[in-house]
Amino acid sequence: MKRLAALLLAAALTACSPQAEKLSFKATDITGAEFGKPFTLTGQDGKPHGLADYRGKAVALFFGYTHCPDVCPTTMLQYQQVMKQLGKDADRVQVLFITVDPERDTPQVLAGYVPFFDKRFMGLTGAPPLVQTVANQYKVVAQKQPGAAGGYSVDHSAGSYLFDRDGQLRVYVPYGSPAADIVHDLQQLLR
Repeated sequence: MKRLAALLLAAALTACSPQAEKLSFKATDITGAEFGKPFTLTGQDGKPHGLADYRGKAVALFFGYTHCPDVCPTTMLQYQQVMKQLGKDADRVQVLFITVDPERDTPQVLAGYVPFFDKRFMGLTGAPPLVQTVANQYKVVAQKQPGAAGGYSVDHSAGSYLFDRDGQLRVYVPYGSPAADIVHDLQQLLR
């Protein structure tokens, strides 16, 4: 009887703990995914930044590039909108923009682009092989496409990822998801 009472008490305590709470997301729940490793890249401020630097905050991670004509600025504007809708909770969220074009997107270029959308956003770059390794860890595909006059564009995956306050990968947000859905999912992660 004592054993049964102890088991019931343990089950009740576990059910009340935040870790046992099942969160409901609008985007794709990828909790427990076996990809998306920690990384450290160079920020727009010239200093090293990694996921561990943002423990205690929910993190939105997006791969793109500053010369992108459509998907990247649209996504950055969407996260700008998300931050506005979050109100005071926005200070508990970190948006990270990792370039898929490190040859052109130096820290200085990122510093002129990323904060335009929100001064709290951080742009990240690094040596091309390191950026490629990080992109591969997140299953991001990026490929240069020749353009006019010797220029190029970069075709790349367009979704983003959300991490909880413990730095765990939790949600994949497809490109074009409504801002309200992202706000909902970030609020879940901030609970």
